[in-house]
Amino acid sequence: MRYLTKSRYKIAKECPQKLYYTSKKEYFNAKLEDDFLAMLAEGGFQVGELAKYYYPGGVLIETLDTEKALADTNKLLEQEEAVIYEAAFLYEKLFIRADVIIKKGDKLKLIEVKAKSIDGADENLLTKKGSVKAAWAPYLDDVAFQKFVISRAWPQFKIASFLLLADKSSLTTVDGLNQLFFINSRGDRPRVEVSTNITPAILGEKILCEVRIDDIINLIHENTTPYGSFEDEVSHFAECYWKDQPAGPEIGARCGKCEFRIADPATSPEQKSGFHECWTAAGLTMKQLNDPLVLELWNFRRKEEYISRGTYFLHEFTVADFVPAKNAKPVPYLSQLARQELQVQKAREENPTHYIDREGLSLEMNEWVYPLHFIDFETTAVAIPFNAGMRPYEQVAFQFSHHIMRLDGSVEHVGEWINVHPGKFPNFDFIRALKKELENDQGCVFRYAAHENTILNVIHRQLMESNEPDRVQLCEWIETITHSSSSSAKTWRGDRDMIDLLDLVLKYYYNPLTRGSNSIKHVLPAILSTSRFLQEKYSKPVYGTAIKSKNFDGQCWITRDEAGSVINPYKTLPCVYDGVDNDLLDQFIIDDATGIADGGAAMIAYARMQFSQMTEKERQKIVQALKRYCELDTMAMVMIVEAWKDWCS
Repeated sequence: MRYLTKSRYKIAKECPQKLYYTSKKEYFNAKLEDDFLAMLAEGGFQVGELAKYYYPGGVLIETLDTEKALADTNKLLEQEEAVIYEAAFLYEKLFIRADVIIKKGDKLKLIEVKAKSIDGADENLLTKKGSVKAAWAPYLDDVAFQKFVISRAWPQFKIASFLLLADKSSLTTVDGLNQLFFINSRGDRPRVEVSTNITPAILGEKILCEVRIDDIINLIHENTTPYGSFEDEVSHFAECYWKDQPAGPEIGARCGKCEFRIADPATSPEQKSGFHECWTAAGLTMKQLNDPLVLELWNFRRKEEYISRGTYFLHEFTVADFVPAKNAKPVPYLSQLARQELQVQKAREENPTHYIDREGLSLEMNEWVYPLHFIDFETTAVAIPFNAGMRPYEQVAFQFSHHIMRLDGSVEHVGEWINVHPGKFPNFDFIRALKKELENDQGCVFRYAAHENTILNVIHRQLMESNEPDRVQLCEWIETITHSSSSSAKTWRGDRDMIDLLDLVLKYYYNPLTRGSNSIKHVLPAILSTSRFLQEKYSKPVYGTAIKSKNFDGQCWITRDEAGSVINPYKTLPCVYDGVDNDLLDQFIIDDATGIADGGAAMIAYARMQFSQMTEKERQKIVQALKRYCELDTMAMVMIVEAWKDWCS
């Protein structure tokens, strides 16, 4: 039966038309429909299993058969008191499985367990204007849908609704908590396996907190939707899904993240592109959809407004669309507005050439101290901490890569570090190894985006809260290559404060081949496609022979497809997870502030090594893939700088 479930309702809230596409195999879908990987990415399997021990004595409705799940749930609800995990409820065309249900008399406690953090149970989930905060909307909509179904299926019950979340204000009081729960991917669906007999003493103090949300759920139920009332919206979605009919295309800014989009449908005749169907239904032709759309305009906050009034293409923008604010101060580099205008100009003129501010970049480069150090971190944030005294979702730095460029232009992959031991908190060994790599000279240190500075600030705090004997020396060294974040207890800016290559890209360089993306995985192939210097140097197998590498042997970074276009080097790397493209894994983790999604593949691979059973051979295969993955990140930074130096010379 085609019931509207929690997951289908979530898809419909994102975009009603996706309800139709998601159930059709003929439509291309770039989003991984893999429960095991999703559990690894979100940490949800650990939190979900831990939650059961906070509400002991319950019965798990394990069957996947809808009728049996309903019958088993109904039987338990007939008891005076019951605790039910994965309880099943059906109302007309709506079907849900609730994480935890606690029944006492005529009262039901609905608890939705989420692998999301909150800073104490009193954190406000509403804006100052009284509307739901965007970051919390998907979670609250989920509970609103569940409460609606249960209240209609069992109107005799009084329902109190809660979110159970990881409390970042709490501290773990035991070691090894995150190694209690392992995930087994074998069989029909992922299963959580408990490593030992769990007692309250083993769990320690609670690190998950209940947040009562009935007032917010009532607000959602009372709000008007594009389809009328909340019930009207749910009924509309359910009817469309039940009849397997399109909900009707509604194009907008959200289409920029559509997973049902094929870059060039002509190259995949065996699959349909839902994105193209929606936009052609709005009156555009397939040929027009090859032109740069407003969706691609970098950091443009008014996409919804422009699309709603029929402005779909970058070439439709005019000078009047880029009027600076009255208080805007002139800057000696590309401002955000100027960069947007440049992107539009290139699209209007159909000009594929890149822009580079040689003078501005040269001034920056003249200040650099050699040797130049290029570093990249791979990190994760685990829901359940490694050790006592740590908070949920503490940042964990498990890998780095380090390239060096000397004054004579020579390049070498000089260092790397990775933690592969399950259950071991790596951050302090990580920072000691990084210090050894960078403390031997005063050369400039480069990162790409703010991530490395953020992580080093976190490790600085973790050290100060620890009993590590060398914590003071390590913190003092961290302060030399970073600047303090807004949440830091003290303020500093180091003499060798890392240089952000992304910041230099935004200020001095633009390539239309990136289609508005500033991810290093788009900037690198764009530069390789336009730099003769790089093409001549790296079309030969010099990397791993003439240029020392720890993981590659005679690598050609310049390879071409049948059309003669340079192949993105990231596409040549081995998958860190068998059979799944690294790009798809990266999509699990997206930084909405920058649009950059570069760490998902490594994060999921690390989580798999930490929380699933595997052979040593499987583990080493992942380790080698991760090393190549991280090494290319720092080599990409090197190649960007090499191209700039060549153009500026």
